[in-house]
Amino acid sequence: MTHPILLPDILQRRAVDEPDRTAYVFLDENGSETTTLTYRELHDRALAVAAELGSRCAPGDRALLVFPQSLDFIVAYFGCLYAGVIAVPLNPPRRDKVQEATRAVTVDCTPVAVLTLGAMIATLRPALAPICAARHWLAVDELPAAGAGGTPTVAELDAVAFLQYTSGSTAAPKGVMVTHRNLMANEEMIRRAFGHDRDSTVVGWAPFFHDQGLIGNVLQPLYVGATSILMSPTTFIRRPLLWLEVISRYRAHTSGGPNFAFDACVARAAGELPELDLSSWQVAFNGAEPIRAETLSRFAKTFAPYGFDARALYPCYGLAEASLLVAGSRKGRGPLTSDVDPGALGRGRYADAATDRARTLVGSGRVLPEQELRIVDPETGQLCPPERIGEIWVSGEHVAQGYWEKPEATAETFHARCADDRARTYLRTGDLGVVVDDELYVVGRLKDLIIVRGRNYYPHDIEHTVQSAHPALRIGGGAAFSVPGRDGEKLVVVQEVKREYAPKADVPDIVGAIRTAVVQEHELAVGEVVLTTAGQVQKTSSGKIMRSAARKRYLAGGFGTWSPHGEEPAKLRARS
Repeated sequence: MTHPILLPDILQRRAVDEPDRTAYVFLDENGSETTTLTYRELHDRALAVAAELGSRCAPGDRALLVFPQSLDFIVAYFGCLYAGVIAVPLNPPRRDKVQEATRAVTVDCTPVAVLTLGAMIATLRPALAPICAARHWLAVDELPAAGAGGTPTVAELDAVAFLQYTSGSTAAPKGVMVTHRNLMANEEMIRRAFGHDRDSTVVGWAPFFHDQGLIGNVLQPLYVGATSILMSPTTFIRRPLLWLEVISRYRAHTSGGPNFAFDACVARAAGELPELDLSSWQVAFNGAEPIRAETLSRFAKTFAPYGFDARALYPCYGLAEASLLVAGSRKGRGPLTSDVDPGALGRGRYADAATDRARTLVGSGRVLPEQELRIVDPETGQLCPPERIGEIWVSGEHVAQGYWEKPEATAETFHARCADDRARTYLRTGDLGVVVDDELYVVGRLKDLIIVRGRNYYPHDIEHTVQSAHPALRIGGGAAFSVPGRDGEKLVVVQEVKREYAPKADVPDIVGAIRTAVVQEHELAVGEVVLTTAGQVQKTSSGKIMRSAARKRYLAGGFGTWSPHGEEPAKLRARS
């Protein structure tokens, strides 16, 4: 039987057929090239890592990959694939402090080895020692690639290639077991949906321990034979417009990020802009939760004079449990929007808006043909009628095998069965949506749904309303959730105040603006407003609001007390 072609095989072939072709370029915070990797260099260095791992680890052992954003991470990742060792990308500790998510991942996967940079071992080892019993520490950048020799381990199609830990936005991070079959299926879905070939240069800055950064920005270019231009996420945060400069300079075909990335570019465009030519940009993907119509419109209008075509805007939807991509727009079509009745949404139904009072939904793209996607009643497992909002269930070869060492959670999430289709198993995404004319509209997360007096409210809508209510409020710095009250569930809003406003904030004015806006927009009274300083609302590494963490901290009284003139992290409680 012929062995299937997998990602390690693709790298080996490219190292032979086009050894000197540049696979990856890494840029520093000034946009200057610091390191590059050709296919041959990547193959040789990965073989050296595999040889070291092979002498210390057994196939199936786990290895932590703890790197700053750098090409050494990619070497380590393919070294693990070559050795048959399960790679576990990890968010590196900051200032020698181990984040709670990093701690949970390390304890969960019980690594045998840690791969990192030589300069990091002295500080990293004691930081991880209390929670990591790994016997072997490898400095990937110090391994000689010359004369590495050896032959990569032949990978099995259904062997676990790596563990992709979830962001932990609604629960503790769980290790998604992504197999070689899953990777190949999803990379092919991405290739078709994005229209990629070997000339489709990709620019990316998402962290490599995140599914978008790894599967989209690192592995997809290698899959199609294209070049990937990579930066650090901190570089983007500091200089959003550098992202666009790099797209312009390298004539990128594809680049994207969460919704906030496009907002950040528009905000910085108020000043002097660099020279840009964005006419090469054909797929500007936006995979946020949620995608904002006004963000897309502002971005297209702002950068149209610089060659950006609004039809390049490419909303999409995916999650780690499905490797990465689930739904995507048509290349060159631009986004689809729909004005819907917010009252119907509150009752769990999709209906066109009959008045000026409407909520605009942005479509997340087509249901791709390589899968089955259904909208299901999460309580009964019955297929929803066409206009009914339900949980998004997905089935296909890109759906991962389950959660590492969590059989009960795996059965609940990955082995669901529709009441009318008992033969096929489905992934329960936990996201709520509806399909209209083959377009998927994602409206919220099941676990974040706020239910007050029998009506559904989607927290990101309330957060958006709050942050638009007053100029002192920080965009992307709020969480809305419900807690038990005297007369049932009550709405709580925790919202950060911009740093420049904090010393002189008019608290009653801000709170009044929030309450008025939410009542007018959602016909819902805010039970309690919590104003706090910037940086207090916790987010995942990909920028998602951790509402469950905010709710837990609120109930524990953990936001402290605040006055506009104080310096403590702060809140003001204003009860109705």
